[in-house]
Amino acid sequence: MLEKKLKKIVEEVCSQKSESNHIEIKKSAGGCPRLFDTLSSFSNQKDGGIILFGIDEENDYKICGVYDVADLIKKISEQCLQMEPPVKALCTTTILHRKTIVCAEIPEMDDFQKPCFYKGAGRLRGSFVRVGDSDRQMTEYEVYTFESFKKKIEDELRPVERADEKELQTDSFKKYALALQEKKPNVFALPVQRWMMLQGFMSNGHPTIVGLFMFCAYPQGFFPQLGITAVAVPGTEISGIGEIGERFLDNKRIEGTIPQMKDDAVAFVIRNMKVRTVIDEKTGERTDKTEYPVVAIREIILNALVHRDYSIHTDNCPITIRMFTNRIEVENPGGLYGRNRIDTLGDYGADTRNPYLANALEIIGQAENRYSGIPTIRRAMEEAGLEPPKFESTRGVFRVTLYNTLKKVIVPLTELQQRILEFCKIPRSRNELECEFKSELTGAYLMTRHIYPMVKDGLLSLTIPDKPKSKNQRFVRKS
Repeated sequence: MLEKKLKKIVEEVCSQKSESNHIEIKKSAGGCPRLFDTLSSFSNQKDGGIILFGIDEENDYKICGVYDVADLIKKISEQCLQMEPPVKALCTTTILHRKTIVCAEIPEMDDFQKPCFYKGAGRLRGSFVRVGDSDRQMTEYEVYTFESFKKKIEDELRPVERADEKELQTDSFKKYALALQEKKPNVFALPVQRWMMLQGFMSNGHPTIVGLFMFCAYPQGFFPQLGITAVAVPGTEISGIGEIGERFLDNKRIEGTIPQMKDDAVAFVIRNMKVRTVIDEKTGERTDKTEYPVVAIREIILNALVHRDYSIHTDNCPITIRMFTNRIEVENPGGLYGRNRIDTLGDYGADTRNPYLANALEIIGQAENRYSGIPTIRRAMEEAGLEPPKFESTRGVFRVTLYNTLKKVIVPLTELQQRILEFCKIPRSRNELECEFKSELTGAYLMTRHIYPMVKDGLLSLTIPDKPKSKNQRFVRKS
């Protein structure tokens, strides 16, 4: 890191008086502190992070300097070598207020090397993730999600020992065989037992997860929770209560094969979303316009069924659909798989958690298997004039949210907004803002009618987004 950039980061940290998701502060005036948890969490997160030594967090983030630069860097390197895989920290120094600051840049590990952990504690106890400005020990499931990708564990091919081949002898299987004969005649020409194994439907003489959820008459007889729970609530929160005290406007447990659950889930959403009639002014034709584009709903539900985690860790976790008055949330167990990232979803061919299931659905025409789902969802929302879909992947859960609000029209900034943005070129506290504009507005009015709406509109950012009410909170112009 260039010394100029390091000085700027240190000045910002001291001004904001807070750590962040990518910055950790260590005093280090009397020796090198224990770094294993932070080395692990930064190595396991996107873009890594930096550790700043020589700032006293407990003394109002004053620069105190480090005890000995050479020895500190040596001790940092020693701790890096105790990680698995070893961490390659890049150390930089600078001097501010006649005190020496040391910066250790911790790069993100390659996905095939995660999780990075402290060897002295072992893989389970020594693996950490960064949450806000702190390090949290990974759960057993979080460790497993990295291991399953690295070792290419095929959870969808788990044999279900309580089931036998007769569970697959259904009309759905016969229809699949006809489709396979048409689309992949070379595979269909093989003995039935052979192509059933190659297609991922049988393993060790028993049906697999894929086989059961493609063809079994009632797969939830073997896995009661591997279905969908769908609710429509009378408000914007799950705790909302309707006019006559009802908690749910509709509540349904959706079961069956993957195609059946997809169809029933889409029907549930259509049944519970608003439909308005639009009359063309030129032709006088009447058309029905749904609250959300149905094609987007279909893709989201299908993606949840195809890309959910089918490991033993999630056998008791259904997919959930929650319909609120202002949005729909579809949530499935299993965060983004492998090298997939939120900011690159739909941009290129992705790592697929359940390729056999995706292939089977492609054969019967239920899925394209061309990574087109996310672009289709985005395009459908754009064409409907609605806000873009929101994608989130946190702690082993993937969530898609659709909002029924129309896309915001860009409105020119007011003179006051321009002045606020100019003032917030550097992070400002609430007190600084109130003092700056006290001759025009009361503090409460300024915050509630201007500052917080500008945060909501993306004009201002919080320096501590995970703790919006923190006394150290600062507001800064969004770059």
